[in-house]
Amino acid sequence: MATPRTMRAVQYDKYGGGADGLKHVEVPVPSPKEGEVLLKMEAASINPIDWKIQKGMLRLFRMPSKFPFTPVSDLAGEVVELGSGVSNFKPGEKVISICFPHGGGLAEYAVAPASLTVARPAEVSAVEGACLPTAAGTALQLLKAVGVSFDGGPPPSGSSGPKNLLVTAASGGVGHYAVQLAKLAGVQHVTATCGARNAGLVAGLGADEVLDYRTPEGAALRGPSGRRYGAVAHCATGVPWSVLRAALDDGGGTVADVTPGIGAAVTSFLQKVTLSKKRLVPLMLAPKTEEMEWLVDVARQGKLRTVVDSRYPLSRAQEAWAKSMDGHATGKIVVEIGGAV
Repeated sequence: MATPRTMRAVQYDKYGGGADGLKHVEVPVPSPKEGEVLLKMEAASINPIDWKIQKGMLRLFRMPSKFPFTPVSDLAGEVVELGSGVSNFKPGEKVISICFPHGGGLAEYAVAPASLTVARPAEVSAVEGACLPTAAGTALQLLKAVGVSFDGGPPPSGSSGPKNLLVTAASGGVGHYAVQLAKLAGVQHVTATCGARNAGLVAGLGADEVLDYRTPEGAALRGPSGRRYGAVAHCATGVPWSVLRAALDDGGGTVADVTPGIGAAVTSFLQKVTLSKKRLVPLMLAPKTEEMEWLVDVARQGKLRTVVDSRYPLSRAQEAWAKSMDGHATGKIVVEIGGAV
């Protein structure tokens, strides 16, 4: 079937506005440039970074590069056209991709970099596949940053790897993957924080101990066992460094922070200068094709489960956006486009 000239899309044309700032439009189908593929979209997953860009929080980094802007960078779809220089895909292939910071996911068609596009096997649905690039990719890099090793290889930086690991916000998009990947890597004891309603879910994902973050013990990151941690995969917001530092082993440890602010960057710099044994490491995802392929394969084998909070059609994308901004989703929020399977 020939690709149409126009498509339905959801865009915003200025900073701010939240879900009400999203508008349904009819726009030309984009053409893939050199090194790109054109996808007929099946599903896209929303991440907090998407609405943070809309809020203007990354304005200093020129994100988005122009208005109007079609948001969402985690894509699952079918290849329909190849840009020049692309030879590793063919039309009809099912794939997932990440297109950050250019977005484009809330539309019937989207262009994506072939270098960050990987095949999606039939065992992994479009909905599951769309959830992996940012959230699971960040979880994997968080764990590597604190010394967790995968595939039996040596831990990063020559460390022996943490025996006791804490995952905060463990029922969220990144956190629920981090718990599973930590246990898959053989971490001896994983403690996780989440709300009480999700405690059973997080335990089912592999957490050895679950803390309700609303309790005094949970807020202090200290459970009944009194256990302290060699590393923290920090996916939550609003936890001061003093609390995180106190939760680390006396001998030292690393907190990898996926939600860093300016204060975290300053703290990290001062720790480097003073050679502190307790370290805060701000982390921002640097997508890697080989990691995406590995995550897809682990999901294909049934070793990595995607928890989907809710699904919405493109016509209700504003509801999905508002749900993500609310900050209490369990797992991932997905917009399905064109009958995702």
